[in-house]
This record gives sequence, structure tokens and C-alpha cells, in this order.
Amino acid sequence: MSPQVASLFHSWETVRCELLHTRICELGLTIAGSPIEPFTNRLCREFDAEGFVFRPAFYLTDTWGCPDRVPIIGIPFYLADRRLARIEEEQTGELEDSSVVMMLLRHEAGHAVNYAYRLWEEPGWTEVFGPFSKAYRETFHPQPLSRNFVRHFYSTQYGRAYAQKHPDEDFAETFAVWLTPRSAWRKKYRYWPALKKLKYVDVLMQRIRQRPPRRTGGKLLKPVEQMDVLLVEHYGQQAERVRATAQGYVDDRLRIVFPSVKGDAQLSALVLLQRHHARLLQSMVRWSALDEDDALAILRKLEERTEALALKLLRRQRSEKLLDLASLATALAVEFAYCGRLMG
Repeated sequence: MSPQVASLFHSWETVRCELLHTRICELGLTIAGSPIEPFTNRLCREFDAEGFVFRPAFYLTDTWGCPDRVPIIGIPFYLADRRLARIEEEQTGELEDSSVVMMLLRHEAGHAVNYAYRLWEEPGWTEVFGPFSKAYRETFHPQPLSRNFVRHFYSTQYGRAYAQKHPDEDFAETFAVWLTPRSAWRKKYRYWPALKKLKYVDVLMQRIRQRPPRRTGGKLLKPVEQMDVLLVEHYGQQAERVRATAQGYVDDRLRIVFPSVKGDAQLSALVLLQRHHARLLQSMVRWSALDEDDALAILRKLEERTEALALKLLRRQRSEKLLDLASLATALAVEFAYCGRLMG
């Protein structure tokens, strides 16, 4: 390593160390003048082009999202500082590029419009998207080939099926497709049942775009000014949340395969897994094209959670449950191969 390169390396390590040991609220982060501002300005121009009176507001927080029924878009704080963005990528292995940032902004703008005008109360909204009051779950089982939903944002956990998560998300994704310049949604979705949703949004936006919003503010969730943890602590907490969510994802699927049973002739689901370990592993490798080490990591995760949940089955269900188990293990392997990480 040359002296010049060594100097640059140690300089970044010094800056990185100082940032990691600074409280987030003391980093002086704002949207104005930051790397994220051109993107928020671009979104506002797209609203202008559609003739909206309403303009979404923005704030910095720990993740993307609008607070519940509050029409203000939360943006991850690290996007307001290139040094923090670099740390985010180092810590998580991921960082939104410009196209992803705009996709996310348009999606959150769909929530903001929904909340600003309480659109879920408009005639036809529930018939088109479903009940807004439906229980919201972090885990669900997407149908990636369904044409009843638009495909806008790509999620590492759900692929392009995020609209299937909840009626509110369905509306936000549909709005995002509608808003995106040159999306050609009429042509792209012309043979899809989802076209009905896009046409509904198109008519609804024409009706409300010149109305003043019914709500413009509300309580923010974790604004950056109140995030008094050290940056290094934030990443520790984030890792725990990700592990908990992923674990719930695997647990939900296992409980579907092995629901609660009654009766004396019960067998441990873990025993079923262990007896057919080699067969399951072979199926996972064959159908996902994963190497054996990655497939084995998934299978061991299933065994770990099956044991922790103390799942049971009736002995007469062994053949049926083995098929279900093989399908689940192979599906997780395919998801890993497609998304690049273990879902559970």
C-alpha cells in the first residue's frame, strides 16, 4: 500500500470512527442542501406536472415510510450525507441507488396522498383495494405471478409483490405506477386485472388534485432530531430488528405446515426434518441451483426454528407433511437464490 493510499485509508477510518461514535441527533442532518434534496424536488415536480395542489412534506428518520395516517414522507437519515451513506453500505451491504430512491419516494407519496385526503373513505376505494382497516402484518405469503396487483418496487423480502401486503400498500404501489413519468401503464397493464386499479386511481386523482388536503401534519415517528443513540448503536439495534423480522417470516411458514394438533399419535416435526435431511437438501440444491453450503444454512435454520417452536404432527400425516416441508424448504432456497440473502 502506497503512503498516499495508506493516508487516505486511515483518514476515512478516523472519520468513520468519529461518526459511528456520534449521536445521530448531533450530526446536524437536514434535507435542504443534502444529496437527497434533488430527489425530493423531482418528486414535487412530478406532482406539479399532474396539477396537484397538495405537495408532500419530508423529514429524516431511521427508515422509509409515512407515520400512520400522517401525510409526511420519512427518509432514511443516511441519504442526507454521503459519508453516512458509505457507512450504511459498509454496515448492511445495501444502499439505494437513484432509481430505487425515486421508486420509494413515489410509493411513500401514494401513502401521503391517501392520508392527506383520507382516500380510503372515497366511494369505491374499499371495493377496489380492500378494507383500509385490515390488520397489518409484517409477514405474508406473496403470489409473485399474480396479475391482480401492479409490480413497482422490488423488495428483497417480497420481490415485486409488495402491493399484496395490505390494501394501503396496494394503493401506494398503484399510485406510484400511475405517477411515474413515461410508465406507459395503460399499455403495460392492458391485459391485467390490475388495470382496473390504475384506472380508478386515474379518475380519483383527477377528482381530488385541485382540492386542498384534509390533513397536512401530524406526529412524526423517530425524527432525526430525537434520535439520541450513537450511530454504532443504531446499527446494532437495526440488526436485531432484521433478525426478528426474518425469524417471524420463517416461523409463520412453519406454523402453516405444522399447525397445532391434538391426539396421542404425535411426532416431533424436528424428527421428520432430521430423518429426511439428506433428501430435503438434495431437493433444495436441485431446484434452486444453490450450492450445498447455502442450502444447508437454510435447512439448519428450519431445524432450529422447528425445535424452538416445538412443532408436532400426527404420525399418519408424515407423507403429507414431508411433501409440504420439501415445498417450503425449496421455496426458501429459491427465494435466497433470487434475492441474494436468506429470508429467515
